[in-house]
Amino acid sequence: QIKDKKLKNKYYEETHYKTVKEIFKRSIEKYKNNIYILERPNHDHKAKFEEFTYERFGNDAINLGTGLMKYLNLANERIIIIGENTYYWYVSYFSILCGAGIAVPVDKELPNNEIENVIKRSHAAAVIYSKKKKDAIDKIKDNLPMVKYFIEMNSDEPVQGRDVGIENVIAEGKKLTDAGNTEYMDVEIDPEEFKFLIFTSGTTSQAKGVMLCHRNLAENVNAVSKYVKIYERDRFFSVLPLHHTYESSIGALLPFANGSSVAICGGLRYIVPDMQEAKPTAMLAVPLLVESLYKKINQSIEKSGKAGLVNSMLHLTNMLKSVGIDIKRKVFKEIYDNLGGNMRIIVSAAAPIDKKIGKWVQDIGIEFLQGYGLTETAPIAALTPECDPRVGSVGLPVNCAQIKIHNPNENGEGEIWIKSQTLMLGYYEDEEATKEVVHDGWFNSGDIGYQDKDGYVYVTGRSKNVIVTQNGKNIYPEEIELLLSKIPEIQECMVYGKEVEGEKELIISVKVIPNMEEIENLHGKNLSEEEIHKIIWNKIKEVNKGLTSYKAIKNLEIKNDEFAKTTTMKIKRYVELQKDKEKNETKE
Repeated sequence: QIKDKKLKNKYYEETHYKTVKEIFKRSIEKYKNNIYILERPNHDHKAKFEEFTYERFGNDAINLGTGLMKYLNLANERIIIIGENTYYWYVSYFSILCGAGIAVPVDKELPNNEIENVIKRSHAAAVIYSKKKKDAIDKIKDNLPMVKYFIEMNSDEPVQGRDVGIENVIAEGKKLTDAGNTEYMDVEIDPEEFKFLIFTSGTTSQAKGVMLCHRNLAENVNAVSKYVKIYERDRFFSVLPLHHTYESSIGALLPFANGSSVAICGGLRYIVPDMQEAKPTAMLAVPLLVESLYKKINQSIEKSGKAGLVNSMLHLTNMLKSVGIDIKRKVFKEIYDNLGGNMRIIVSAAAPIDKKIGKWVQDIGIEFLQGYGLTETAPIAALTPECDPRVGSVGLPVNCAQIKIHNPNENGEGEIWIKSQTLMLGYYEDEEATKEVVHDGWFNSGDIGYQDKDGYVYVTGRSKNVIVTQNGKNIYPEEIELLLSKIPEIQECMVYGKEVEGEKELIISVKVIPNMEEIENLHGKNLSEEEIHKIIWNKIKEVNKGLTSYKAIKNLEIKNDEFAKTTTMKIKRYVELQKDKEKNETKE
């Protein structure tokens, strides 16, 4: 797939892991004295970072696994992990993956009814949760008789009914391993076996569960190893939630495979102080995060009256770098100090980013890389190689993947299709949905894009249906439409992200064809357009109450003509949005 011969010699030697367990066994031995996790104890932002070595981490994961299997009898069960990024999240994740059962990470931001829904749908036998989720879990416990144990992180409570502290399970597991029990480490992992279940989004029964295996996850590590060099001295800065495949694979497994460390950020408002103390070298981000750092740094430059100087230095250092003299780190020391002083790589993925910002990151001397993929590709499918990052492109297909553009138009743009070793086993309990998106091993991403002559991928359009927010959250319109279709006053509707001039974030909007018959029955005849709008808007506000805030509908348009439809009566979203675009252009 790589067309450019010059690039071929600049790649690194690739790893060939088959399972996460193989990575786990090798790293806890090879890097035992290295630090893996840095975390402020009890999320106290005044406390110093506590350091956990690979040896300590490995022992905790093995003892937890042994405890889950032998003490709580949860071998091969599905186990939910829910909570903010914390040491015990990582321990639980590795422990379950490497032998105890099937890991089911869940978004901590979901409303209680959605958390309950995911626990039921996944047939989970246990829930590992953080202290901050205790209230939520207590509220739904009684509706979950199928759950055998609720395991609280950072607690050493002994078993009481169905409740137990994770530290108690680890201590009981340790007794067994100290007495010579090796059952946990003896578990043979089949690289192809279903071991990881992740829901694309929690709302309603529409949320798709993506089934992944060890091969999918291990191939993420192999894929990166060829394009980007990671060193033992690297320190990743963990700011994205671990229930994302992006953070749990590239943010947790990749550093682990390389003996690197991970510093856990205590939350968005602590990014700068946490960076300054942890001094990370690499950060996985979404565009919103990179943009906010860019704005903060540039505001402080403006305030100090150095904007002109910085701009001329950007040009000068670029010229010098082109002849092999790199003085960027010295010149832009103040900017580096804001980021902890050691930052060398920033990776942006999950949504498109303004090219200007990526260029600026590179101009100050930090490698700016982009990645592309979906939960269904676990997630990596393309990545920009260090040797030629090309800002604006999401990179080249990774070694284990092929990408092709299906039905390209005259500009070479079409739907991005992916065939990859990271491709999911399928959607959980939904063969039909799997068949809809996978044809002859090619996953139809629904994203629109093109490839240049060297094979670099450019994503130009949003997925057919999915709306991606600036911070990488996915909103599936069908889920919200399903809820709106229960409103008697609505005949048909289409949810979409509306582009508004001057706004980066799409506005979650809905076009509605009113059900006039029902409206007249319920609210009387001869109503004005404003009255109809108000009636429907009030009903939508009720639906909004049950949705996570970023999914709530902000804008309603009443539609008086029919939607364009396919032969199977599905709304042609693309056509409808095109109509809107044309309407706006004629206005201009």
